[in-house]
Amino acid sequence: MHPEVQSTKPGNCPKCGMTLVKQKPKATPKPQAAPVKKTVKPKPAAPPKKPVPQKRAPSAPEKTETPIMNPEVKDEPVHKAGHKPESPGPTYIPRKIRYDLYVKDTIVNFTGNPKRAIAINGSIPAPALTFTQGDTAEIYVHNQMDVETSIHWHGVFLPNRFDGVPYLTQMPIKPHTTYIYKFPILQNGTYWYHSHSGFQEQSGMYGALIFNKVNEPDIPAIPIVLSDWTDMKPKEVYRSLRSANDWFAIRKGATQGYAEAIKKGYFGVKLKNEWKRMTAMDVSDVAYEKFLTNGQAIHEQTHFTAGDVVKLRVVNGGASTYFWLTYSGGKMTVVANDGNEVEPVEVDRLIIAPSETYDLLVTIPEDMQYEFLATAEDRTNTTSLLLGRGMRMPAARLGRLNYFEGMRMMNDMMKMNGDMEPMGMNMSNQQMDMNSVMYPEVKGGGHEGHQQDAPAPTGEKETNVQPQPDSTMTDHAMEGHEMHGMQMNTENAELVTLNYNMLRAPEKTVLKPGPEKVLHFELTGNMNRYVWTLDNKTVSETDRILIKKGENVKIVMFNNSMMRHPMHLHGHDFRVLNKHGEYAPMKNVVDILPMETDTLEFAASESGDWFFHCHILYHMMAGMGRVFTYQNSPPNPDIPDPKHALKMFNHEDRMFLPSAQIGLETNGSDGEFVLGSSRYQLSTEWRIGFKKEYGVESETYFGRYIGKMQWLFPFVGFDYHRNSVENEPEKTLLGQISNQNNRKAFVAGVQYILPMLVVAEARADSKGKLRFQLRREDIPLTSRLRLNLMGNTDKEYMAGFRYVVSKYVSLSTHYDSDMKYGAGVTFVY
Repeated sequence: MHPEVQSTKPGNCPKCGMTLVKQKPKATPKPQAAPVKKTVKPKPAAPPKKPVPQKRAPSAPEKTETPIMNPEVKDEPVHKAGHKPESPGPTYIPRKIRYDLYVKDTIVNFTGNPKRAIAINGSIPAPALTFTQGDTAEIYVHNQMDVETSIHWHGVFLPNRFDGVPYLTQMPIKPHTTYIYKFPILQNGTYWYHSHSGFQEQSGMYGALIFNKVNEPDIPAIPIVLSDWTDMKPKEVYRSLRSANDWFAIRKGATQGYAEAIKKGYFGVKLKNEWKRMTAMDVSDVAYEKFLTNGQAIHEQTHFTAGDVVKLRVVNGGASTYFWLTYSGGKMTVVANDGNEVEPVEVDRLIIAPSETYDLLVTIPEDMQYEFLATAEDRTNTTSLLLGRGMRMPAARLGRLNYFEGMRMMNDMMKMNGDMEPMGMNMSNQQMDMNSVMYPEVKGGGHEGHQQDAPAPTGEKETNVQPQPDSTMTDHAMEGHEMHGMQMNTENAELVTLNYNMLRAPEKTVLKPGPEKVLHFELTGNMNRYVWTLDNKTVSETDRILIKKGENVKIVMFNNSMMRHPMHLHGHDFRVLNKHGEYAPMKNVVDILPMETDTLEFAASESGDWFFHCHILYHMMAGMGRVFTYQNSPPNPDIPDPKHALKMFNHEDRMFLPSAQIGLETNGSDGEFVLGSSRYQLSTEWRIGFKKEYGVESETYFGRYIGKMQWLFPFVGFDYHRNSVENEPEKTLLGQISNQNNRKAFVAGVQYILPMLVVAEARADSKGKLRFQLRREDIPLTSRLRLNLMGNTDKEYMAGFRYVVSKYVSLSTHYDSDMKYGAGVTFVY
């Protein structure tokens, strides 16, 4: 009668006096076949079958209790957002699937140098999270770092508050706290997740997100996460890009100096390039040390045999790298893009933009090992997935780019005012890859010093040439796999390259009738100052774009820059208008090539704030994006102070970053310190002589860059010259007294970039003296040798050389009209 009374010995109950009876053990009930809720913990990644050079952090996370920032979410109902779920099938009982993600600092060694990284559950990439359509995702993110973090669920339809953009849809996850993301799985397909806080994505915070169908086809499927790795701190990468440091081009062999231009017969092309105020031709911003497939330079899946068909769920988790995808076992069949199915299309190769996903079917032809090769667009290196076992069948390597042919093409396409010649709708959806003039494997490409044929549409057949050796296929990797004289030359093989115009949805995607809102964007940027914008405005310089639920929003974009941009819309799929009309494909990322015009449209069916931005991480941080805001949206419970959140959200592209050059030479020290943002700049130049007759000089300017190309720079400042010897006034070239030895004066003026990248400066000081100056720095004579020139109407002039030894150190020498000849070292930051 009193079950709470228990005893190990016979006797009577102390409450009622009844004799205690020994209980028989009850039979354990059998578990239900399909429980409504199920908690799933992430499993540690299986160890590799053979040692690999890079080491990952331990995969067993340290589980500690941390305060939950949003505990009310656990018991709240799941909101379906504005999207209707695709039909999950009648036989599936949805479940609640829980994952616990532990975010922690770690040390990795991808290059032979231990470096800091960020791991989730002890691995890079993060664990692949798998759900079935109809499930509810409940994801606990435990921030075990000392800095804030966040996670964005890329391409997922979900309530706005769980989209994962700090200061826009949620407050950042504070250090040593837990945040709960909870949303229904309305889709099926291949997606991914990554941090949206600062540069954490570049440091390892990314992983695959797999939404299976209820009746998923019984075919082996492998999540493939491609990524790029730099040993440099990501913020330092960004600072280097903003300071116009060309160290990355030097490392990639892509400086395109005058000596190389003359040697290869492109001297006139180089002159015309700089006459139009263009710097060297570039394909990828950053020089990366490694490219990775599931965290390894070479990843193997050896359990496949002849005849197997494998689905590769490919995610480009790279921060800024486009990858060319090829397969040594034959053609690849594209069956889905950005999580959305397409009519199957067979191709020989395709390019995948940062943040895109593709589902590809490949076949294992024989009992050999076939290579699925991902080559960085700038051709600096590759990463591989090896399928099957036996003799290795490597994929053909892509040849080195001919940058000067790309330079020639850009010269013809760019106007003197910096605008690109629009090609209209005839050039859209990746149909005409203008960079193809640089590809050696494209018919007519790679013939130096001669005019090339017009670029061929990328969907047409092309001609491949002799493959090039590659660093990922090392002697160790090839050990034990003899090629038996196998011929790798595929010179006459015909290739089919995928473009968006070839993608066709299996069902009609036409939007329901409704009011239409049409938006036009011009993609603009300045490579030298590294400012990326839409309509020459950064995110912080524009108001949010108001849209209404029920509208059909059409976006027309023209890429008026020399770089391609993968534009991503959060929380929505959009139609990319192509030749298939009613069957236009659905995507959430559209890659826009230079001079290309693309049109997309989506149904406004949500509420809240949604980010639209370039998914090259450093372009986004520089300000290339907009925010779509639904009118009359209810307040976001996770943004308690919207004004403060807006200020913090806008902080990124307003960031001031430093750069400097400090010369230590035999005659003295001269240098410059710059603190600049996307528009404003504070700079100080100095010259300090080691002899008293050389004196001390400094000029400090503060100004703002104006115009789409940022060629105009009005400024104010202060000029100080001091020399201890007797001042001997002399006349300037303009007939005024210079008084340059002892001068303290306020100045105001303007700088303008002339053809040949010459900086012209006109200024007046508070003493009434005028000065006009011409200056050109860092003229690339060779890959590492730079020439600097300056002269002004005060009869001051300078000429010097700088030889780049490393990113931060150069050997330098120069002659200065005031301080004479000197030689030494220049430190660059």
